[in-house]
Amino acid sequence: MPQIPEKIHELTVGQLSARSGAAVSALHFYEAKGLISSRRTSGNQRRFSRDTLRRVAFIRAAQRVGIPLATIRSALAELPEERTPTREDWARLSQAWRSELDERITQLNRLRDHLTDCIGCGCLSLDTCVLSNPDDAFGERRAGSRLMTERPRGV
Repeated sequence: MPQIPEKIHELTVGQLSARSGAAVSALHFYEAKGLISSRRTSGNQRRFSRDTLRRVAFIRAAQRVGIPLATIRSALAELPEERTPTREDWARLSQAWRSELDERITQLNRLRDHLTDCIGCGCLSLDTCVLSNPDDAFGERRAGSRLMTERPRGV
């Protein structure tokens, strides 16, 4: 892994990749999505500020727990640009996701608990299947073993 002298305040995309563990293509993707930013040198090379390392770590941690990129982008927009985010900054942002993660855990536990019934049944009935039709959300609209895409009349 390339060593970066303390006096250097900017990283190349290769250095950022090596230090963060994220592929260069992922860093380009994050930049295209507005999650991180860089400046361009006179030779059109990307240069990232050192605090981008923490932003990339935050993005990757949030992705691992299933936070959508749009939500991550909104959270990162609240962070200061002029300084490296603090532990308090990260704690504030991650706290906002706690209820969303708790809800996902509840849903996953429910799916896990009903998975054996579903596989044993084999029907994937929209009337009773908690995987295809949680809380019988589709039962009020139509009956049947699968959803048909609705087409406008006359087509």
